[in-house]
Amino acid sequence: MASSSLFNRRGFLRQSALASITGLLGAPIVYARNLPAHYLPLVLEPDPNPLLDKDKAMIVLNDKPWNVETPPHLLDDAVTPASRMFVRNNGLYPADLSEKTLANWTLTVNGESVKQTKTYSLADLKKRFKTYTYQLVLECAGNGRAGYFPKTAGNQWTEGAVSCAEWTGVRLKDLLADVGLKADAVYIGYYGRDQHLSLDPTKSPISRGVPMKKALEDETLIAWAMNGQPIPAAHGAPLRLVIGGWPASVSGKWLHTIAVRNKVHDGTKMTGKSYKVPINPTAPGVDPPEDQFKIIESMPVKSVITFPQTGLQLPADGRTVSLRGHAWAGDRTVREVQVSHDFGATWQRADLKPARNRLAWQHWSAKITLPQPGYYELWARATDDAGVSQPMVMPQWNPEGYCNNACHRVAVKVGA
Repeated sequence: MASSSLFNRRGFLRQSALASITGLLGAPIVYARNLPAHYLPLVLEPDPNPLLDKDKAMIVLNDKPWNVETPPHLLDDAVTPASRMFVRNNGLYPADLSEKTLANWTLTVNGESVKQTKTYSLADLKKRFKTYTYQLVLECAGNGRAGYFPKTAGNQWTEGAVSCAEWTGVRLKDLLADVGLKADAVYIGYYGRDQHLSLDPTKSPISRGVPMKKALEDETLIAWAMNGQPIPAAHGAPLRLVIGGWPASVSGKWLHTIAVRNKVHDGTKMTGKSYKVPINPTAPGVDPPEDQFKIIESMPVKSVITFPQTGLQLPADGRTVSLRGHAWAGDRTVREVQVSHDFGATWQRADLKPARNRLAWQHWSAKITLPQPGYYELWARATDDAGVSQPMVMPQWNPEGYCNNACHRVAVKVGA
């Protein structure tokens, strides 16, 4: 995955690249000054070093910015560990994530629609407000993009740009009550300390937001911990806005400011066609004008098979297969999960567990008996509490490749 963009004109790693590697490792490269020209550290080779703090089977789609996907079988944990959580960045890591900087981090709440601007230290947040913990689904809007035809631009995620970790922090609505909201407040927007790819300090790589109704939900958090530990650098240390059920791009990393707006937030990647889909059905390959798009809000119903892994081979006399996985449905809950072994001709109901809390995924399991030796595909299909089910192959095409919630399937073979 070596890239010429990582090196300066003399062939030495750029400072921005070193900062990104340091952020991902969570430790400095001690003798970075001695790296030979055109040398790429082993940690960035296709078989990454465990120091990367990512499972070796994780799939690197891009290194500038970092975009790392989780193979479906690594999503088997009930609570997604940091080492198996997808990474979706739009820019470079913050230039300074030193212990001193993290310890002195502040969050400012401002904007046209606050009664007063306030700045909080980490200690303020932890001492002045009640702490909450929720398990929340974060899914990239582009998850499944690789399944669209014709192909669209962007990272070609398959099934693994989703996670459901445990987040701890304070409710955003408690901070907003503390600063006071004006009657014209309609939206919030976030700002993080990640750097634009150009390293132009006047540019932001991403600054998105949500309507006030979503911002004021109990589960919308300003989080400082993930799975009971400080948030790792790759996932937004030391503060992250976490908003479950909507595109993960609204959950801003390296958070330093929340702006309360009297209009739809107009930050980077809130305008144009970013994180938007056509208002009306669109023929494959057609790209409507900007005014024919709407912002993606609640993500669609979806499921993933975490066991077995595709490629499973069974003996001829062992034709019963145990399946398991997760299902989620944006702001809704999942009502039912079904599985099929005959390309959707028939479906069998799976055992579905309730979510740990609202906006967490739900675990499901099933057993299928395969009738004879041969090749099979095992499919999973979820239905939400409004009766909406996953499409079998591909949903309505859109030019940005967002929100593909087609049925996940794995291939298995029963020996002769």
